[in-house]
Amino acid sequence: MRLISRVIGALFVLLLIIVAGGAVWLSISPPELLKVGDGYAAKIVCSNAFVAKRDPDEVLDDDVQAPGNPALKLIRVSVDRDEGVVTARFLGLFAPNHALYRGALGCTTVPDGDLQAARSAVFLNRVKAPKSDALWPNGDAVNIGQGEEGAKLADVVSNPDLAGPAMRAIVVVKEGRVVAEAYGDGFNKGTPLVGWSMTKTVNAAIIGRLMLAGRMSFDDQNLLPQWSTDERKNIKLSDLLAMESGLAFNESYGNVSDVTRMLYLDPDTTSIAANSRQVAAPGDRFSYSSGTATLLSRLWMNRLPNLSAAISYPREALFGPLGMYSAVFEADERGTFVGSSYLYATARDWARFGQFLLQDGVWNGHRLLPEGFVGAMRTPTKASEGVYSQVQAWLAGPGGSNAQFGLPADTFWMTGHDGQTVAIVPSANLVVVRMGLTPAWADYRPQILVKRIMDVIKPPSN
Repeated sequence: MRLISRVIGALFVLLLIIVAGGAVWLSISPPELLKVGDGYAAKIVCSNAFVAKRDPDEVLDDDVQAPGNPALKLIRVSVDRDEGVVTARFLGLFAPNHALYRGALGCTTVPDGDLQAARSAVFLNRVKAPKSDALWPNGDAVNIGQGEEGAKLADVVSNPDLAGPAMRAIVVVKEGRVVAEAYGDGFNKGTPLVGWSMTKTVNAAIIGRLMLAGRMSFDDQNLLPQWSTDERKNIKLSDLLAMESGLAFNESYGNVSDVTRMLYLDPDTTSIAANSRQVAAPGDRFSYSSGTATLLSRLWMNRLPNLSAAISYPREALFGPLGMYSAVFEADERGTFVGSSYLYATARDWARFGQFLLQDGVWNGHRLLPEGFVGAMRTPTKASEGVYSQVQAWLAGPGGSNAQFGLPADTFWMTGHDGQTVAIVPSANLVVVRMGLTPAWADYRPQILVKRIMDVIKPPSN
């Protein structure tokens, strides 16, 4: 019995040593994957708590868990509302990562922990949306549910099989008017929702504004100083917009990759793409890259006189003219807009942007984008085999072509992570916004929703 007791005691001591050693290791040099997870959790909770005004615990339980990685269930967050800081730690102890709320600029990850520097990097005044009783899109009044068509559309957007798992908002715009909308539990017309990669298309439109002002061109080359002495100097702005630059970038989200490092480990989200090697000639290969989109932010910001002017530009040049007063375009710790991922706006404001593209970049009679710019968003590239356009938009929705779902050939798409889509159908004068928390593994196809809506608004001829 004494021997057994000694063996058990020795094993217990060994276990304590292993646990203590593991705790020291996690404290001193935590794996980068844990830092990524904590950065993701801190950022998602921060933006939803401070921008969307949602409950942090609900966001941690729902939004942070959406990828399905069991390790995410072990992350704990603390929210300091006075300081605007969210801190996430694995097991509540290890690999801390931070996010900081910066008012009108939303939240940013602060992976180096320098909260003071992140606070002082950028600033944008808040503005209040003017009150208006005008009909959408000039105001926020809508007149929906009229007649037989309105009733049928209401049935379509409220059908859970068509709306998809964890739908948060659907807005249907026909001939420039909101004709149907629906919201998930806890969400409403005033809730800002993240567009994820739909942000790329908006970021491209900001470039279009600068093109109209003569400050940028599709043919611009020699885009960064560090590219001037090698083959990267030949990359055109058009190559970046079409995702055909030839720059190496790992877009995998399952581990520590270029994209997760960019978003959650690097204070400067442009550094990885800016310093990437070129692995193909420009125009030869389609490679979807969030690094490219954030690099595009840096390029257009460089064309403005200073950082303050660049930070104000999206609101002054795009969001203000379109009446997208809910839009919060988030920047990284150093002040570059995260043009790949982080734009929050209400579903109605996402619909405003979709309607803007439907109208070929013209709003209230004023041309805001160059002629042909939206046309390039609707023009497929050869290297993408026809699924991606020349300017940061898709020619096919998730999981299949327009033809496969019976949609018009001119339908083009904004799409984002976890089921965010805006379908724009010029031939039907139709825009359909669908937002949610619907991971790719759910196999949701918004094309079915859009097709059913089209069947209602344009019944087949006898």
